[in-house]
Amino acid sequence: MDWPCTAAYCRAFADAFQVPLYCSWREGGFEREMLRDKIPTAPIKWENPDRTIGTAGGNGPHGTRLKFPQVSANLSVRWCSAYLKIDVCSAALRNQKRFIGKRVLIVSGERAEESPCRARYKSFEEDRTSASRRTVHRWRPIHAWSEKEVWEIIRRHGVNPHPAYHLGWSRLSCRACIFGQADQWASLRLIDPDGFRRISEYEQQFGVTIHRRQSVEQLAASGRPNSECAHAQLIEEAMNPTWDGRIRIPSEQWMLPAGAFRRSGGPTYL
Repeated sequence: MDWPCTAAYCRAFADAFQVPLYCSWREGGFEREMLRDKIPTAPIKWENPDRTIGTAGGNGPHGTRLKFPQVSANLSVRWCSAYLKIDVCSAALRNQKRFIGKRVLIVSGERAEESPCRARYKSFEEDRTSASRRTVHRWRPIHAWSEKEVWEIIRRHGVNPHPAYHLGWSRLSCRACIFGQADQWASLRLIDPDGFRRISEYEQQFGVTIHRRQSVEQLAASGRPNSECAHAQLIEEAMNPTWDGRIRIPSEQWMLPAGAFRRSGGPTYL
């Protein structure tokens, strides 16, 4: 579901800004969790500072999904956010000895403008992982920012936006985000026909579509691909699991990407 270039782009970004990067993930990712059939949820893994891999979980109750996350504010049915992001981060923090007895700050980028639900978030609060063994707070420094302010700071620091924005996506969520609207599904079908077909085949196999009332085939047929999706170089950059592009670019070369200020799906549509 994700953009193939994202992991490499993030590593290059971290190197450019000299920030240590430690990844965490659920074993088997999205597909393994979606195909769970009378088995436990997979273990969570993370990179330690010494580059060893930590592991937790994987021994829970047996369960079955066999369907995509559903477009909903309820995380029990929109399970991708809970099982592949929120729970993963929490487990990685709770199970590392380096955080015991420490004060930890989690910085995240939710904005009030994105959805009515996110508008109710606090800009600073105690995190769910805070306990007697560690003190953890969450800070949302751009919660009150407008999209204009976000693009301005990216321009000011000369950051080359992720290829998704250059291809016309307005949000850097999954390439095949369940919140995608018709034009986004039409764009995905154009730039990644094989990936799109796999998603469509899973919908048919499960007998349950992502959007409940329409299949991704129907959505794509009713949409119009982003014009930027005709550029082979942009597609190659986005779909390549390695990153050979630049992260920092001179200010005089910086241009607002096509996806900026474009509405192409997301929690706003709940």
